[in-house]
Amino acid sequence: MKRTIIVTWWAGFIGSNFLNKYVLLFPENDYVNVDCLTYAWKLEHLSDDVKNSKNYFFEKVDIRVLDKLEEVFKKYNPTDIIHFAAESHVDNSIKNPKIFTETNVIWTQNLLDLYRKYNLNRFHQISTDEVYWDIPDSWYFKETTPLNPSSPYSASKTAADMLVKAYGRTFWINYSISRCSNNYWPNQDNEKLIPHFIDLLKNGKPVTVYGDGSNIRDWLYVEDHCDAIRTIFTKWESWSIYNVWWNNEYTNLEITKLILKEMWKDEEKYISFVADRPGHDKRYAIDASKIKNELWWEPKVMFNEGIKRTIQFYLS
Repeated sequence: MKRTIIVTWWAGFIGSNFLNKYVLLFPENDYVNVDCLTYAWKLEHLSDDVKNSKNYFFEKVDIRVLDKLEEVFKKYNPTDIIHFAAESHVDNSIKNPKIFTETNVIWTQNLLDLYRKYNLNRFHQISTDEVYWDIPDSWYFKETTPLNPSSPYSASKTAADMLVKAYGRTFWINYSISRCSNNYWPNQDNEKLIPHFIDLLKNGKPVTVYGDGSNIRDWLYVEDHCDAIRTIFTKWESWSIYNVWWNNEYTNLEITKLILKEMWKDEEKYISFVADRPGHDKRYAIDASKIKNELWWEPKVMFNEGIKRTIQFYLS
């Protein structure tokens, strides 16, 4: 069966990497990209081959506006939705919580309502490990772990996840949710840690590390994440949730020193410690055994390899 897939946030980080790979790889599917092109979303993130492909379509629409979004559904008669769109920078959510609620929650509800109205087949929600909570060393979040967000960003993503689950139970929509760890590699806006630090160092400026830099995150190469999304989307069971990560745990200070080393910068000169962020979670760590055991998916790119590729990408 031919699919016509609504893909939100195509000009952003993860969505553009997903489309750059799969639009050309699966020409039997049509991809309708809906995006309002805010500050972090750039047209140049998508390759010219994809933009010129016959199975690729772009609609500049703010999906918070239901009437405008419905025009896209009427025009293309979509069969499925892959929902990447979200405001995602925690610092920005602390400065302006309202836009995160409006964007991450209302966007999701509009898509769910149109999914129901036009009787689509599948809805995949891209979520985050930040919907869980600060976890002690040696513990790991499972898909069944109760959610307990710490920031306005993670609270808005939690609300979106709960909406998807509620629509599944109440209206029997066919959904899946993936919750991933920190992504990295090309097309990421430089407000994020790795590209931001590389940009500062390129310009001879020191990097600023929150607190003592001991906060721990897992790092997932974005192409591995895109492969996981594709695997879930094609093999899922209804009402399924999958954690996606690579067991690449590093402290923020370790990441900082690794970047400095790769760029031949002196630690004492180029690291500046600043007051910690409000509500800053100490550690995220998720158990991804479910996707491995059920869907036979595993990531491929080790962090030491991926970070070198990433640094060279931004330097060039």
